[in-house]
Amino acid sequence: MDRAPGLSVRLKLTLSYAGFLMVAGALLLAVVWAFLLRYVPDRAVVVGFGRSPGLFIPGRSDLLDAFVPKAAIALAFLLLFGLVGGWILAGRMLTPLTRIADATRTVATGSLGHRIRLPGRRDEFRELADAFDAMLARLEAQVAEQQRFAANASHELRTPLAITQTLLDVARSDQRRGDDELVDRLHAVNTRAIDLTEALLLLSRADQRAFVPEHVDLSLVAEDAAETLLPLAERRGATIETAGDAAATLGSPALLLQLATNLVHNAIVHNLPDQGSVWVTTGAEPASVLLSVENTGELLTPQLVATLAEPFQRGSRRVRTDHAGGGLGLAIVKSIAQAHDGTLTLTPRAAGGLRATVRLPAAPHTDQVA
Repeated sequence: MDRAPGLSVRLKLTLSYAGFLMVAGALLLAVVWAFLLRYVPDRAVVVGFGRSPGLFIPGRSDLLDAFVPKAAIALAFLLLFGLVGGWILAGRMLTPLTRIADATRTVATGSLGHRIRLPGRRDEFRELADAFDAMLARLEAQVAEQQRFAANASHELRTPLAITQTLLDVARSDQRRGDDELVDRLHAVNTRAIDLTEALLLLSRADQRAFVPEHVDLSLVAEDAAETLLPLAERRGATIETAGDAAATLGSPALLLQLATNLVHNAIVHNLPDQGSVWVTTGAEPASVLLSVENTGELLTPQLVATLAEPFQRGSRRVRTDHAGGGLGLAIVKSIAQAHDGTLTLTPRAAGGLRATVRLPAAPHTDQVA
């Protein structure tokens, strides 16, 4: 935004210091003048004692002639002293602000790794600098995450297109290949591309919080998700157990159902090859509600678990199975949870597998549905 030039903060502080010092000096001189007037006669008089010379006592006019020039000199000195001293003090006080401004200009050029790291004890400038450094750290992490997301999304979207192109090239060069097989493979690749696009749109919708909050019971949502995915669990030899209390919150029923579905789907797919288990539980606390999904599976390290909520991460390796998904399942869960002012916590189980816990704000008690 273009703004008209104005006085610098340092100059304003200098003028303020000098003005305050002038006012204080003028008040002091006024008090001295008022005190002197109480003991000075209107006219000059000579007081004599016997034969001794008389004592001359000046009148108010004489005192005025002697006092005003000296007072004017004192005020001029105070003005000069206030301007010089105020300029120096203002410069020292604004040094941290200048450092913060320089850091802001550096960051504006694209150097998000720059930090102020203002030394000294805590004061207003230190708190501002620390808050600015924390903001830069979060911004740098978000930009890095978005860059990884863009790179992975480009790779994921390019893969089905490349497969489609290869199939078409093969079909064009080999006239003996049956059309039915080609159509089936193209249909599968196209379905995968559509699912990936839908997942990206859902992720964008959750990030934008484009929904009207409604009353939602997470226990009912979890049951719906488990019931919907029960056939998939049976085909993969896994069992699903649901338990827990009512957990009322405010949010989008569709997005929260997608959140629960993604958690249960992830627990089924990334499970033991046979005789796997999935536990879905809900609970309520005074200020929050919980949805927890646990599953058996391979041992996971904390370092690997910390990356699972990033887009296009699929456990310890990028697998391609019939239900591997687009690598956006937990990323969508995290985005939906954040859109509802909640959190997603991923914890490796000691016996193998993963525990995913979503914590959301509880609905007001007066608005909860019985």
